[in-house]
Amino acid sequence: MELLPIIAAPGVGERADAAADAACHLYDAVVPWSGDEPGGWSRTAAEDAAETIETTAHALAHIHPRAEVILAPVHAALADLRRQLALAPADLLGAEGLPVVARTVGNPRRTRWVRVLTPPSPRRPPPGTAS
Repeated sequence: MELLPIIAAPGVGERADAAADAACHLYDAVVPWSGDEPGGWSRTAAEDAAETIETTAHALAHIHPRAEVILAPVHAALADLRRQLALAPADLLGAEGLPVVARTVGNPRRTRWVRVLTPPSPRRPPPGTAS
């Protein structure tokens, strides 16, 4: 197996590091809410997290000739999770690995839909803690 280079392409290392940090912060935010309830997740937050994993898996598919096949179970598991949570399915990809429906801007998050800003709901303390 060929080893990866020490230095990544411009911006790749920084973005991968930021994604890893963001995943750690997300985990830290969810854990206090875990238990018998959905763990503090909202529909939008769950869809955003699933899309993040899907997009990262698509990016990793270019790391090795067999990576796409190796990562296929990730996409299958996320599709099943989306079904279980009654979320919209992931965007379909064409043979070139690009979305079937062309995006109008480079950032996929800006093309999904327009979210209406609403005031945040008051946070509940995690179960088992006194206020």
